Amino acid sequence: MDIRAEPKVSNLSGKVDPIMLAVAAPPGRVAVWLIGFAALAGWIWIAMAVAAMAPSTDMATLGPGMGIFNQFNLFAGLPESVRAGLSVLCTPIGGVKLTGADIATVFAMWVAMVLAMMLPAASPMLIAYTSAEEGGHVVSSLWPLAGYLAVWLVFAIAATGAQVLLTAAGKMTPAMTPANLILAATTLIGAGIYQFTPLKVACLARCRMPPPHFGDLSPSVGRAFRDGLRRGQWSVGCSWALMSVMFAVGVMNVVWIVILGVIMAVEKAIPSSLTPRFVGVGLIVWGVAILLTVAI
Repeated sequence: MDIRAEPKVSNLSGKVDPIMLAVAAPPGRVAVWLIGFAALAGWIWIAMAVAAMAPSTDMATLGPGMGIFNQFNLFAGLPESVRAGLSVLCTPIGGVKLTGADIATVFAMWVAMVLAMMLPAASPMLIAYTSAEEGGHVVSSLWPLAGYLAVWLVFAIAATGAQVLLTAAGKMTPAMTPANLILAATTLIGAGIYQFTPLKVACLARCRMPPPHFGDLSPSVGRAFRDGLRRGQWSVGCSWALMSVMFAVGVMNVVWIVILGVIMAVEKAIPSSLTPRFVGVGLIVWGVAILLTVAI
């Protein structure tokens, strides 16, 4: 007699949950592992980039909160004035034209952030497609994920282009931080205002919609890819402004990568209009406070 426990696939009401059923099935488990591996790869790339800079860089110059990593170098014991002086001496004056290798690194950083921050949000969609698979195949369930990532890769290209132009104009430093407080403040205020726009509200509502479930009918490749594109467009429309906050706090700022990732996850998980508004008010107040310090 087979005494192995069957996986629990019902919800609290006793009905079979298609998402739980998909996760319990072998294709669903493979999909979950695939998503986890890709997201982990993004975090590993970010961690390696930060670790490579930590020994010889004043990590506080990479943005708010990054000073905690100075425990791993000689900058921790130096007075703030000395660290600021060293930062000025080591920072080029005026705009900097990035090389091809520099641009590739910037693009890789944005792709890593997409994998680490946005890919987990696509897991319910991919799992829903695995439940529609027949014969235990997972390959076609990757098409919606491909569509989703394609949209976010376009965003990564656009963000890389913006960063290259800002760096060339002297608005951002080679350390991927804003060169002046005006850029940081206006970016925060702009992102905060977007939290109240109809487009943000509409995209967030669609991001909260449950993923499709097809029962025993396997969707076509074209339909799966288009669904992924649609979900990706909603996701970008919902989160692009929050992602742009990285221009204000430093693109290499792993502390704020975590904070913003949590904020975007909470926005999509909690069906309340207060969450994005609360975040918007916080960003606007922060931006205005920075402008006041500049004016004073």
